[in-house]
Amino acid sequence: MSLRTSDIVVNHENIKQVVDLLFPRSLYAGFGVRKGSTWKPRMIVVAALLWAVAGTSTLSDRFDIARRIVATIFRWQTPPGKTYQGFLGVLRNWHKKLKQVVIPHLRALMESSLPGQWLVAGFNVFAVDGSRVELARTKSLEKEFSPKRKKKKRKKAKAQQGKCNAKKTRQADRAAQKKQAEAEAKKRNSPQMWLTLLWHVGTGLPWAWRTGPSDSSERAHFQEMLKDELPKNSLITADAGFVGYHLWRDVLDAGHHFVIRVGANVSLIKHLGFARQHAHTVYLWPDAASRKKQPPLVLRLIVINNGKHPVYVVTDLPKSELNDSQAAQIFRARWGIEIFFRTFKQTFGCRKLRSHSSKNANLELDWSMLGLWCICLIGQQELVENDEDPTRQSPAATIKAFQKMISDYRLRPESHDDVIWVQLRVALLDNYKRNGPKTSRSYPVRKKHKAVGSPKITKASKQQIDAAKKLKSQQREIHLTA
Repeated sequence: MSLRTSDIVVNHENIKQVVDLLFPRSLYAGFGVRKGSTWKPRMIVVAALLWAVAGTSTLSDRFDIARRIVATIFRWQTPPGKTYQGFLGVLRNWHKKLKQVVIPHLRALMESSLPGQWLVAGFNVFAVDGSRVELARTKSLEKEFSPKRKKKKRKKAKAQQGKCNAKKTRQADRAAQKKQAEAEAKKRNSPQMWLTLLWHVGTGLPWAWRTGPSDSSERAHFQEMLKDELPKNSLITADAGFVGYHLWRDVLDAGHHFVIRVGANVSLIKHLGFARQHAHTVYLWPDAASRKKQPPLVLRLIVINNGKHPVYVVTDLPKSELNDSQAAQIFRARWGIEIFFRTFKQTFGCRKLRSHSSKNANLELDWSMLGLWCICLIGQQELVENDEDPTRQSPAATIKAFQKMISDYRLRPESHDDVIWVQLRVALLDNYKRNGPKTSRSYPVRKKHKAVGSPKITKASKQQIDAAKKLKSQQREIHLTA
């Protein structure tokens, strides 16, 4: 029996239906709560999500709305604490434990309620990428998230110039150096949070993420998430920043696969003879791995024509498991993670976080990501119930519907069409098709992207072929003795 209803009821009753659908009471049955505490685990989760989703400008105003709604929908319990700082303290204490329950539960709901989107070409496909989120310029945030200052080598002093203009030149140089140093210091101390995201391609919903200072390594974040965040036999798709022998070796050792773009920063080998040779067979075997007697990575090179220039991607999967058109489809779908970042930062209003403390900034980002995840998941479930294609969901319309319901939580919808469930069923992208390129617009400043280029592909040398044969025979001997 469905918990939701399209009847016209007060909006806080609709919020209660959403809470019961997403987070049943049984989910928190094993949680112990300190005696006398007014904040219970389920209440904290609901308040944190409402705090993240509400559309008001300040975080304290969002808390006031969230607390009133929680007190209303859990009216049989003792009302929660009234102070914003008290709520943040409770949320910090419970944050890690609640995430360990909420995130796996949302993943299970994705699999059970969106089965048609769960797999792409027979695989659980995830895109990975990173983006920066702006922060307020406070001492706490600058200390935690500003990039670490790198020492620069001093340049050799210039040769002495003519006596008449030497003094003037030195003064001008000092003024220019001071101005440049001030500009660099200001830019260096602009705090930003680096967000690395694993995004489920089939559903278009987040799966896992890591955060750190603005100079964090997205590759290190990704390797951390590889260990325990992905289901078995997953397939990773990424752009040219996620390349390298050790990174790909980690993906394969974890039991996963990949379809990743390669550019001029990757050197591949052909005709090495380590595996059965096909026209598309290439190897990644840097000299450092060869010296350590580590085996070459046997890859398949696929060339995709995007209408402008060829795009080169590699995969570890043979054609029998993933053909070229499926690999191209998966890589093109990777662009959805960029659209999700835009939705999160622009449409959802998280381009710049509002917290002034480093502890609170992490809370704000995590629960904002969870809030967007929850409302988009509920919206897709409604589209499936209404026999609509969930991939056509409009995140902007979904966010708007939820924020209106939260702000008007004490009101009753004027008509059946204003009920949240009806609003979610029509939250669809329009059929607008662009006739001209975006680049025709006259933007005042346009970010310049360095061309990815094509990978360097060379024929294996005699030394490389001999080393590969020797390594292959050694592996065969080890296998036979085992």
